Amino acid sequence: MNTYPANLTEILEREPLPASGIDSDDVAYEIDGVAYRGYRARPAGEGRYPGVMVVHDWLGVTDYVRMRCDMLARLGYAAFAADVYGADVRPTPQEAPAVAGRFYQDRPMWRKRLVEAFEQLRVDPSVDADRTAAIGYCFGGSSVLELARTGADVDAVVSFHGGLLTGPEGEAESITAGILVLHGAADPVAPDDAMIAFENDLRTAPSVDWQLVSYANAMHAFTLPDADAPEQGAQFQATAERRSWAAMKAFLSEIFG
Repeated sequence: MNTYPANLTEILEREPLPASGIDSDDVAYEIDGVAYRGYRARPAGEGRYPGVMVVHDWLGVTDYVRMRCDMLARLGYAAFAADVYGADVRPTPQEAPAVAGRFYQDRPMWRKRLVEAFEQLRVDPSVDADRTAAIGYCFGGSSVLELARTGADVDAVVSFHGGLLTGPEGEAESITAGILVLHGAADPVAPDDAMIAFENDLRTAPSVDWQLVSYANAMHAFTLPDADAPEQGAQFQATAERRSWAAMKAFLSEIFG
């Protein structure tokens, strides 16, 4: 069992540990000569469960992402923390903008890595490949929306304080996933004009099932307990963190029945 800092443990313990426990381990995988190191957590014992890919923020696979995977496993999901960056790329906060920026500037490469990581989830023997979702935080929130835009066969995507990007005309029609966007109303990374453009883009595809929830006074990174830079528009907000997790749980419960 992982040992997390107190602020992460407090969030984790909101989901009771099942009597049977959970299993977790690091996952090393390689695609096209690039090594990756992710993480997975699932209910203990044999079985196949709805699979949820978790995409990291701009710091890569950290304790925060592992903790969220453990929470999902406690809820009965098989969770996989994708490593979009690569096994040897764990940037400092100072390095992270440049590392994440490389993906925003090369969306085909970004999407390719996401599709490949999603396939790693689907082939895991503990995952029911017919019931899958992807969630992500900050960079990861943007990432799962990019995954949906590829037309990937994923049932649901949930973005927590992610960037709200649009795509070429008509691209939204390729989305088959249900979409839940959990957004900070005071997030400068996704201001009102970006939110409106995002919504208008999805309105061009009436078949897409989407929701956008905006939390009052919540800044960027509102679910991350260590976020405390209000002068830069990023700060933890306990109310929005708690409400957004509850919204995700309800959404996945509806999707998976």
